[in-house]
Amino acid sequence: MPIRPFRFAILCVAGLAGLTGMASAAPARRPMTPEDLGAMESIGSPAISPDGRQVVFTVTRFSIAENKSDSDLWIVPADGSAPPKRLTWNPGSDSSAVWSPDGQRIAFASKRGDAPPQLHVLTLDGGEAQPVTKLPVAAQGPKWFPDGKRLAFVASTWPDLNGDWTAVQKRLDERKADKVQARISDTRLLRYWDDYRTDGRYHHIFSVELSSGEVKDLTPGLSRTMDFLSPESAWDLSPDGGEIAYSANSTDPPYQTFNVDVFIQKIGGEPKNVTVANPAGDFAPRYSPDGRWLAYSRTRRPEVDADFLRLALYNRGNGEVRGLAEEWDGSPGGPAFTPDGRTVLFTAQEKGRVHVYSVPVEGGVPRVLARGGSTGRLVTAGGRIVFTRQSLLAPANLFTLTLQEAASGVEPRRLTDLNAERLAELDLGTVGEATIEGAGGAPVHMHLVFPPGFDPKRKWPLMHMLHGGPHGASLENFPPTWNAAQFAARGYVVAMVNFHGSTGYGQAFADSILGNHADKPFEDVMKATDWLIAQGYVDETRMAAGGGSYGGYLAAWILGHTDRFAALIDHAGVYDLMAQFASDTTYIRQNSYGAAPWTDPDRIALYSPSRFARSFVTPTLILHGEKDYRVPVTQGINLYGVLQGKGVPARIVIFPDEGHGELKPQAAVLWWKETFAWLDRYLGG
Repeated sequence: MPIRPFRFAILCVAGLAGLTGMASAAPARRPMTPEDLGAMESIGSPAISPDGRQVVFTVTRFSIAENKSDSDLWIVPADGSAPPKRLTWNPGSDSSAVWSPDGQRIAFASKRGDAPPQLHVLTLDGGEAQPVTKLPVAAQGPKWFPDGKRLAFVASTWPDLNGDWTAVQKRLDERKADKVQARISDTRLLRYWDDYRTDGRYHHIFSVELSSGEVKDLTPGLSRTMDFLSPESAWDLSPDGGEIAYSANSTDPPYQTFNVDVFIQKIGGEPKNVTVANPAGDFAPRYSPDGRWLAYSRTRRPEVDADFLRLALYNRGNGEVRGLAEEWDGSPGGPAFTPDGRTVLFTAQEKGRVHVYSVPVEGGVPRVLARGGSTGRLVTAGGRIVFTRQSLLAPANLFTLTLQEAASGVEPRRLTDLNAERLAELDLGTVGEATIEGAGGAPVHMHLVFPPGFDPKRKWPLMHMLHGGPHGASLENFPPTWNAAQFAARGYVVAMVNFHGSTGYGQAFADSILGNHADKPFEDVMKATDWLIAQGYVDETRMAAGGGSYGGYLAAWILGHTDRFAALIDHAGVYDLMAQFASDTTYIRQNSYGAAPWTDPDRIALYSPSRFARSFVTPTLILHGEKDYRVPVTQGINLYGVLQGKGVPARIVIFPDEGHGELKPQAAVLWWKETFAWLDRYLGG
């Protein structure tokens, strides 16, 4: 079986140190703490000026003491010739910046005081940002009309009220004053992520005149659901300002099926579904700069969670749709056109990393323009591309390439160096990777992170980090929880197995667990454990495993199928598959589980961790958000009750204000403290 030896693991650290800008000879470094991790600044939402010379972006700072975050706008020359400068000092959140067509102004969404975020415009020659909207609801995702006199944006309203903001405010006040606050629904869309979807509001696209502040509803009466979590990414404005395109659900109540399609709508006209021929989902349309094409992502198999995204092009001239690089065995995300409209850029996973790719609009095989770490937030303008890149040992920073440089294989240049001073104080350990023989003899890849001062001749405790999804992957990234470097800082060898079902290894590998989410991933993790023990540096008496979401499901499955681990951690994990029909989305579950409750409940129970409670013996920590509607909190409480009833050591931490992940700074710090206390108790610290 092909294995990258430990020597490679050490060698690849030099490459990552260069990527993150960490000084190799920094004195007196110390291990990272949860407080260090919680203080890391986060970068996002880059936008390039039309001439390609400047980049505006957001920087988010987190205050553990105040238990909140604050985002501001920064600007940096696109060639990296000068350090970034701060543009806004608002104590609330500034985000979603976009350049005016003349490159002299920046529009953005800003939350100021207790009001919902509103659109503001900042002139680069000085002065304060000026408010553009004053609505009772949030204004999101601004885009400039080509004349520079208007902005288009997204906001939620009721289809019978549209842009009558006085009536909208009145209805909001009435609902807030309601003493019952009942959630009433007769459709399949009851709630999503951490919010109920029962108030009847939908996202509409609006325009606002900068001179008068007049707001006009461009989609009056629209009652189709756009993306719940990021509606600003679900639409675009044509280059001539005469048309909008958006992706929204095309089925009717009670939504027994859910099919997202792409609609186009002339300003002042009626919507037209241009992807009605595809029975699966169509997402995130983007116009080419010349207005010829509309690019979007689509799947091909309805309600199959493992199905990869594919690129498609809609010809605005003749209405034809054709796939782009459809036979390529990857999953493109976030399409963006080069300024000449001849090439589509996107990001996609490959073997635990995320790269930037390009493909001509006439077709061909995608090629890599920039390699991860993990790249994201890709934007292009003025002959330049900008994106974020992060690694296992550092948070994201901005990087850039001209299109000519990308074609020549030039390494991207760094534009920002966030957290450099913090990182210079920390010893984050070293990284490596291995490919082992997994279930059925298939190659299975894993990332490894070794603790500071790692000596392969010593025995170290092991922490298996089990990724969520299951159709996701353990990537080279630096998240606030389930951070491999943070586990390594406590002295653990960290293994991140990309088991069967993971993305970035081809469609067949992702499909391989449909109908059986348990057996192959479990076998992969067990074989990875055997391989790690065989290397001689893992203490097999001090091993733990844990994960969030599907990773929590796999931890619960491990709980019922082996006692080789000293401790387990189940974070927002699925315990009873039948109970997942209380989840916020149930459309994919009968394909994922191999049956529906009304067809074959015994088939669902076959791979439910709850079925194996008789074998539970391993001490287990359970962490869950009470507002988690993706995996309801009762899943964690159910497992906790069973463990307590059996007399198996168990501890539960419920976060009342958190959903499917701990976002507030103090919650994240508590998450780490509880996790480490549990591991210290059963693995010896």
